[in-house]
Order: sequence, then C-alpha cells, then structure tokens
Amino acid sequence: MQRRKFIRTAGIGTAVAAASGAVAAPAIAQSAPELNWRMTSSFPKSLDTLYGGAEHFAKLVAEATDNKFQIRTFAAGEIVPGLQVLDAVQNGTVEMGQTACYYFFGKDPTFALATTVPFGLNTRQMNAWLTQAGGEQMLNDFFKGYNVVGMVAGNTTAQMGGWFRKEIKTLDDLKGLKMRIAGLAGDVMTKLGVVPQQIAGGDIYPALEKGTVDAAEWVGPYDDQKLGFVKVAPYYYYPGWWEGNAALHMLISVDKFNALPKAYQGILRMAAAETNNWTAAKYDADNPKALRSLIANGAKLQPFSQQILEASFNAANEVYADLTAKNANFKKIWDSQTAFRKDGVLWFRVAENTYDNFMARQSAANKL
Repeated sequence: MQRRKFIRTAGIGTAVAAASGAVAAPAIAQSAPELNWRMTSSFPKSLDTLYGGAEHFAKLVAEATDNKFQIRTFAAGEIVPGLQVLDAVQNGTVEMGQTACYYFFGKDPTFALATTVPFGLNTRQMNAWLTQAGGEQMLNDFFKGYNVVGMVAGNTTAQMGGWFRKEIKTLDDLKGLKMRIAGLAGDVMTKLGVVPQQIAGGDIYPALEKGTVDAAEWVGPYDDQKLGFVKVAPYYYYPGWWEGNAALHMLISVDKFNALPKAYQGILRMAAAETNNWTAAKYDADNPKALRSLIANGAKLQPFSQQILEASFNAANEVYADLTAKNANFKKIWDSQTAFRKDGVLWFRVAENTYDNFMARQSAANKL
C-alpha cells in the first residue's frame, strides 16, 4: 500500500475540515483528539525490521491523523525488558506494545498460537487464517482474559534452524544441548533431549560466546548477521521447523483502545495491516544477500537430517496431544489452525510447491 493512498483513505486531515465548513469543525475536532501514546517493543533498535516495524507503524498512524495521534516507540530495555511487554500493557505502564506473543507461553501455551508453533502454518497460510478463517477473532477472544487487544503487524516469514557451536548429525548430538529457543518449540526440543533456554534477542550473543548456551535460534540471515552469531557458533542449520512463519503483534490496552474514536481504531488496524506486509517484504528482500555474506564470513550452512525432522514432527504431535487434552483455549485455536493447515498444505502441493521446486532446480543448475 502506498503511503499517499493510505493517508487519503484513512486520514483525518485538514482538507476534510476545510470542506466541512465552520459548523462541522467542532465535531471533527472532537472526533480527532490529540493523543500521545507510548509503545514498548520486545526488540532492540539494532534490528531495523523487527523494531523498525514499530517505528513504521507509528509513522503511519501519525501521517494518517495529521500528526494528532503520536505514538513514541521504545526498544527493549528502555522502559521494560523485552519479555515483559504484555505485563507493561496490562498494568498501564504503556498504552501498547510490539512483541511476539509466544514469549508469554509460560502464562498460557495458547499465546504461542498467535505467533507460530512447530510444523504449523507458513506465512501466507497464517495471514489467510487470521483474516479469512476467523483466526484474529479467536485470538482476541483469548486476549480479552489479559485485558489486551491484538493486531497482527509483521511476520518474519519462515525462519532458520539456528546457530550451533558444534555439528549436529544425529539425534544423539542433541542430547544435553543447551539451546536458546522460544515457545512451544522448547517443549518439543525437551523430548529430543535438548535443554531449552528463553533469552531475549539482545542477550543471545554473550550467552553463545560464554558457552552459557550451545546453540541459539533467532530469526534469519538478515537479523542473525546483525547480531554476529557466526563469530561464535559457525554451524547454521535449516529449516527452522518450529517457525514456518512468525507473526508479530501489537498488543493494546482494551480500555485505551475502546476509548479511541472509531476512526482512530480503524487507522490502527490499517497501519497494522500495512506493517504486516512491509515487514515480510523487507525480510524477503534482505535475507538473500545476508545469507551470501554469512557464508562468505564462515557460516557452515547445513540441513537438519531427515531423522531429526521426523523425530521433531512426532515429538511436536505428542506435545499437542497433551496440550489439547488439558487446555480448552489451546484446543479451540489449534483445531482451527490444523484444519486450515490441512487444506492449505494440499493447495500448496498442487500449485505453489511444484512451481517453487521447479525454480529451485533451475537455480541449482545455474540457469537463473
């Protein structure tokens, strides 16, 4: 979406006021109040696509409201640590936060389904489920219990399998491995003998460098390069089976959101949707060059073995069976996602995958 079109469509600008005449001006002024909000992010400023998404969102909102609705963005640690975004919104420290909801897996595993789960939906399937299959409403029904409204506002797309200090050839190589990994993937990895650690992005490098962890997953080449993991853990694995997509959310205080004029609520939704597209597109544009650079600087690119992938898939299904038996919120949303996944994967097998695989063979033959 072009910014000018966005402003024309969503904005509450001076042209509207002028065309309405003096009589309408008080009503317009009342419906477009001047607001100053704060948004805390789970991400450091160095990550210009993750944290950059927060800045992009805030800029769109300001432009669409003729600068009447200002949102100041704060990186992880400037107001609260990166993993405390939900708490900060709930207790009124800030009006809203930018985060990946699976960070709050410890509060309720259902949060993971708002971001991604092992062997779940890919990026396009996630967006389709959210917007066309009732996913956003189901998530917000769940979020109500935490007094927040959620809007998807970014996606990292499919992620990499992480950085390892040693080569991983078999399942035995995973046993006892300490790995930074978030959300439900940690429970799956536990079944494979891994000891999961949840560490905020800015703290991963020193943990790898000191040997506090033996491996770490983050996002993909563009962000991983910025954090310098190749210097301390050269084995770079793929695919990130635990994150076939990773949706990011804006979490907003229910009370603050409900108090907004309807026009401002709509602008927040449209800014979130545009930021969702912007983030995924930026990763698709930046990851290829970053991967080449990482390999040139010593990254040893390796695929996970079929043995590891199949064992991980089976372990994930065991985790889901346990969670759906115990957690009604999780079961409701997971059942919806798996039904959508079944049809989505079948469709991709027919069209998307056959095209992509053909083009991959042309790439391997140096014909592109």
